[in-house]
Amino acid sequence: MNDEDYMRRAIAAGRRTRGATAENPAVGCVIVKDGAIVAAAATGEGGRPHAENLALEMAGSAARGATAYVTLEPCSHHGRTPPCADALVAAGVARVVTGLEDPDPRVSGQGHARLREAGVEVAEGVLADLIRHELRGYLMRNSSNRAYVTLKLAVSTDGKIAQKPGQPTPITGPEVKARVHLLRARADAIMVGVSTVLADDPDLTCRLPGMFDRSPVRVVSDSKLSIPLASKLVHTARDVPVWIMTLEAADPARKTALEAEGVEVIACNATPDGKVDLHDILRKLASRGIGQVFAEGGAHMARALVEADLVDEVLLFTAPAKIGPQGLDAMAGLPLDAVRASQLYRAAGENEKVGADWLARYVRVR
Repeated sequence: MNDEDYMRRAIAAGRRTRGATAENPAVGCVIVKDGAIVAAAATGEGGRPHAENLALEMAGSAARGATAYVTLEPCSHHGRTPPCADALVAAGVARVVTGLEDPDPRVSGQGHARLREAGVEVAEGVLADLIRHELRGYLMRNSSNRAYVTLKLAVSTDGKIAQKPGQPTPITGPEVKARVHLLRARADAIMVGVSTVLADDPDLTCRLPGMFDRSPVRVVSDSKLSIPLASKLVHTARDVPVWIMTLEAADPARKTALEAEGVEVIACNATPDGKVDLHDILRKLASRGIGQVFAEGGAHMARALVEADLVDEVLLFTAPAKIGPQGLDAMAGLPLDAVRASQLYRAAGENEKVGADWLARYVRVR
């Protein structure tokens, strides 16, 4: 095995806690001694301990003279824990291979420098493109001060999401449903518009066996605080957090009633037409440690995000059946070609079969 092979193992390790590390990135670390992996770890849930510290603890004395493969540059600053760069040096690691430099200004090359100053050999940039995708939320939050947005659409072959407005319609099969629940678990937040709550009364939790506790924050854009107090989201707000993004002028009595149920109400800027500014929502989420947003619900929300140029990735699940011209358009009248044939996005790989349905992934061209 070579450096890329071992870095793939580190990427796989980091993926285990993606969506569960709070404001910290889900880093993976693999320690290799004499051609054998002696430790593999990911950032702990809640963001602590860091992957390097966990891996060093697993490796014990085998870390001396070993090579550590870390997806992100080891930290060099004192936070809640001492610097990981120092821990690697103290453990006697001879070589460190990383994927990306950490964009956090408290690190940003200083971790690599500290290792080199201590006589540790450092190799950078291994599988950097793959790791950028794995850490896309953390990188977006640091580079652009907003959350990374993945838009999920499940459509019929004629681009519809329901038989008619307000009538939930099963589109895709059970395999897609399971995939979506896994995607929820790997996100920091799920976001919908209040129209989806009014129409579908969704749970927006991860209901895969044993993974309910990986359900992310549920975010609703609701300029008038019209979410029903009897909705499933409000009723379960003490079990899985619910954040309502609204306007400063929203009804204070309504705000108090929602907060009494455990909902957090967050004031955001308004657009000229009196709606909640999506740009400000994503900035507010980033300031609270949210790096990856999984936008699931609502044709109007989908259209608004695309038109605001805030969609970084699209997951388009397409079922083999048609609904017909009376159906509800996936993006409220905006053609799907705004994604599929747009110069702003490119297809990322081949279409994937998911049960009887197909998944096409598009990413923003940068």
